[in-house]
Amino acid sequence: MLADYAVRVEDSRGRRHPEPPHPYRNDFQRDRDRVVHARAFRRLEAKTQVFTRRYSDHFRNRLTHTIEVAQISRTIAMQLGLNPDLVETLALVHDLGHPPFGHSGEKALDTAMRQHGLSFDHNLHALRIVEDFELRYAAFRGLNLTFEVREGIIKHSRDYSAKDHPDLAEYLLDRRPPLEAQLIDLTDEIAYSTADLDDGYEARLLTIEQIADSVDLFARHYREARNSYPNAAEKLVFNEALKSIFDGFVGDLITNTAQRVRAAGVHSLEGVRSHSERIAAFSPPVEEERRRLKEFLYENLYYSPALAAEKEDAERITGELFAHWMEEPDDLPRNYREKAAEEPLPRVICDYIAGMTDPFIYQQYEKYCGEQ
Repeated sequence: MLADYAVRVEDSRGRRHPEPPHPYRNDFQRDRDRVVHARAFRRLEAKTQVFTRRYSDHFRNRLTHTIEVAQISRTIAMQLGLNPDLVETLALVHDLGHPPFGHSGEKALDTAMRQHGLSFDHNLHALRIVEDFELRYAAFRGLNLTFEVREGIIKHSRDYSAKDHPDLAEYLLDRRPPLEAQLIDLTDEIAYSTADLDDGYEARLLTIEQIADSVDLFARHYREARNSYPNAAEKLVFNEALKSIFDGFVGDLITNTAQRVRAAGVHSLEGVRSHSERIAAFSPPVEEERRRLKEFLYENLYYSPALAAEKEDAERITGELFAHWMEEPDDLPRNYREKAAEEPLPRVICDYIAGMTDPFIYQQYEKYCGEQ
């Protein structure tokens, strides 16, 4: 049963290109399946999350991270009476616009674009992917997703102003997104905060002592896990602590969001959209713990000296390839050369690089810019 503030598929604003109903899948389920079958979705398997395969092929990549976010999101949606099909679709599509090399690639692309008075934003790039780049249907370009999914792609993690983005006016920029979309940024935080601790420990870049000394949340849960399993191997106790942290984040998000819905007096989707702020949120104490954990990860993992060389390589490779194609646009594939006749060349090059996997961008760099 859906809550009265949930998005109902029968009330969807529909697709850009009308299509007849499917005999046994609703429109949000069809959108989910279209995302899963998209080429851009498959490419996530070869895009860095935090660690490249130099460390291990057991670590998360952008695709496995996305699957984890979808699992968390669907669980929470069911508990809050939200539309699980829409939530799952938004979780599966939320990272579709990320370039190779994780945030290092995104930073390098944005830097290159700003030299030409433009910018790169992975949410807006994801919208371009589903609206234009995916070519699977004879009747239209893109995936022809419902309005609610397209809206969630751009609004799940931030608010865009109509003044700065007049091209996005159709997406109700002066209104809050549905709770289904609001959840995604928070479940994304849950997924990568705990997963990156796990991968950082497995990569031997983080130690239990180091984490416990800096993160009270972890120290508390690790101590409880050690007391419960005094004879277990260190890694298994570590796993139990992470599981407990994970469950705590999920449970708090469910409980606190439900309380905020009641406190706001929201009884409809319109009530969610017109509320003065986003309703989905952690409680203040848990939000503070989440923030401190994130700060620890930035200071000790994401910006660790052990990963610095790879990040520098990623930014250099991305920047040099971008500069090469600006100087030699004839080296672009034919379809991108044709696009450059209609769109600014920097945007075309950015689109091309953003769609690459890590292995492919290395190949292109070796081909056009010499050895790394």
